[in-house]
Amino acid sequence: MKKIPLFFISFIFYGCLTEGNRNQPQTYENPKIEALIRQMTLEEKVGQLNFYVGDLFNTGPTVRTTESDKFDQLIREGKLTGLFNVHGAAYTGRLQKIAVEESRLGIPLLFGADVIHGFKTVFPIPLASAASWDLEAIEKAERVAAIESTAAGINFNFAPMVDISRDPRWGRIAEGAGEDPFLGSEVAKARVRGFQEQSLTDPQTMAACVKHFAAYGAPDGGRDYNTVDMSERLLREMYLPPYKAGIDAGAATIMTSFNELNGIAASGSQFLLRDILRKEWGFKGMVVSDWQSVNEMVAHGNAANNAEAAMMALKAGVDMDMMGDVYLEEVPRLVNEGKLDIKFVDEAVRNVLKLKYDLGLFDDPYRYSDTIREKNNIRAVEHLEAARDVAKKSIVLLKNKEKLLPLKKSIGTIAVIGPLADNQADMNGTWSFFGEAQHPITFLQGIKDAVSGQSRVLYAEGCNLYDRSKDKFAEAVNIAKKADVVILAVGESAVMNGEAGSRSDIRLPGIQPELVMEIAKTGKPVVALVMSGRPLDLSWLDENIPAILEVWTLGSEAGNAAADVLFGDYNPSGKLPVTFPRNVGQVPIYYNHKNTGRPYEGDYSEPLSERIYRSKYRDVQNSPLYPFGYGLSYSTFEYSDITLSADTLNAGESITASVSITNEGPYDGEEVVQLYIRDLVGSVTRPVKELKGFKKLMIKNGETVKVDFTLSSDDLSFYRHDMTYGIEPGDFQIFIGSDSKNVKEQHFVLKN
Repeated sequence: MKKIPLFFISFIFYGCLTEGNRNQPQTYENPKIEALIRQMTLEEKVGQLNFYVGDLFNTGPTVRTTESDKFDQLIREGKLTGLFNVHGAAYTGRLQKIAVEESRLGIPLLFGADVIHGFKTVFPIPLASAASWDLEAIEKAERVAAIESTAAGINFNFAPMVDISRDPRWGRIAEGAGEDPFLGSEVAKARVRGFQEQSLTDPQTMAACVKHFAAYGAPDGGRDYNTVDMSERLLREMYLPPYKAGIDAGAATIMTSFNELNGIAASGSQFLLRDILRKEWGFKGMVVSDWQSVNEMVAHGNAANNAEAAMMALKAGVDMDMMGDVYLEEVPRLVNEGKLDIKFVDEAVRNVLKLKYDLGLFDDPYRYSDTIREKNNIRAVEHLEAARDVAKKSIVLLKNKEKLLPLKKSIGTIAVIGPLADNQADMNGTWSFFGEAQHPITFLQGIKDAVSGQSRVLYAEGCNLYDRSKDKFAEAVNIAKKADVVILAVGESAVMNGEAGSRSDIRLPGIQPELVMEIAKTGKPVVALVMSGRPLDLSWLDENIPAILEVWTLGSEAGNAAADVLFGDYNPSGKLPVTFPRNVGQVPIYYNHKNTGRPYEGDYSEPLSERIYRSKYRDVQNSPLYPFGYGLSYSTFEYSDITLSADTLNAGESITASVSITNEGPYDGEEVVQLYIRDLVGSVTRPVKELKGFKKLMIKNGETVKVDFTLSSDDLSFYRHDMTYGIEPGDFQIFIGSDSKNVKEQHFVLKN
């Protein structure tokens, strides 16, 4: 006789019980979960808080070795709530069967993973897709990721990462949406919608996990895992909004961060997890630690030992311990000795079970174990088409001297040079553990497939990524001299950015700068394809190379997408979601800075006496190499002056700002129209610009389009001197343009 899981019996029993007591007030949201909790032993409760890594691959320091059946007995004993970094409908289905049919309570498992930018179909890294400023395309990418991941048994995704970062030295800037809280918030919402869609009970959706809470993207020195120290005002205005946006979009879970914030490790911060997340924002979902971040509170110095760390984390509101064993090993003893109130354990178990309930696992534990769907849904043709679409929209044209681009497909001879030109594995980029090295289309292949039969394509690697040998220079220079144009693919490999990928030198890595110089000496027209997961110092290239495309890391369809842009099948529309510095000494550099009492915005052309006592460097301009929001097109877009619906804006009302944009050709193209504001005087100083809106639209050659933005008084709110959030009357500037520097300007007055 097949075993009937105890949780099904309890659900039936409690349904009868509540029918007879329907007039009694219900203390909890889900009485079925409460009935199950009452049946659980302390050890079973703690087991629901214990999340282990599987045995396929690791994404952090390992604390145990595993065998293929290592987890079977732990699952039977109720000591695991789930596993992460495992996949496969058959494999996860086998483990789920053990949990449901062989453990005492039959509680189903969660299967988690870091699906950061696609599963088997690999999309551009998140920083790249943010450069598309195309929220529909971003949401579609995550929808594809969810369809493929859930087909392979995954129901819990450790994404999106929404950390704001103003420091390109930090490797994980590659995983976020850049430096701006408004853009970051819009992208966060799009990603959550893509993963979760309308209902978590749909077997093609999975629980999103907003991470890393909080301010992980602002480590001292740009060094990963380092400490973070900032004012509460800066935290709330610049770093918290994308987390809040993701939660408002319905994210089922949130992950704590590795860093400490103002002296308290994030996994033990009641200020973050109770005061802000639960009380202010009303978050009802589940909180998971990052990999061993509960244990690491001992290394931080907030806890003397693992027992103290476990108590701090549970009291702060961390429901699930990822890969730390701390809850499993310490919590039962702490409760039995009276040092930890069982209510904290029950609260955490309740949140974990609610997630499983919301995913529909109690109704159908095998909903993610469909091997037929797995076979049909992975790397489907329409998924690859979507990846190519997002990839081409993510490419940013940084320079195009004398309109070198687009190239003609009938061009005579093209030399394709560089260590990333024919490099499949690195096309997938950081955090692409499920992507396979044999699948991506390289730049060389994409170019070969795009040109006409009469064109000749030559190739030379030029140099290696990880040594300083110049042995391959001569071959590269030789084919460059034979070519009509050189396409130079340079930049970062997949492991040069991402987690633990911080760099103090953000120029082209290794010997690549010398290779670029040697190719430039040939005098041939050069197009640089710069592949990176962060802003790089491209000052030399900007001065010496006629055309530059920031291609980031584009994933499965990298070569095809690059070819689409190189040969004009797609008019580039990407805009930078993060500022590119002139050199690392300018870092951190960002557009929404404060003005200072001695601002300097000149270009050093003034007499020394007029600029000596100003906020500046002696050896480089204050301005960035490429500003936030910047990106060229093969077309030219002309902006009219701004017209406002009124000169004044009253509290509780709105104002409309309009601008006309003309595409002066010669190509149809998309333009990202950006709206910024500046509050000229406040009880606390305000940034020189703040992004408050954007629209991406197609404008045909010769066409003029009117764009309207509606700005409410609420859009002008900020944390005032007393830390209350609201508006202050006064003068405002409004800017509309193609990037944060190239704008038209108008003025209005806000009144109470």
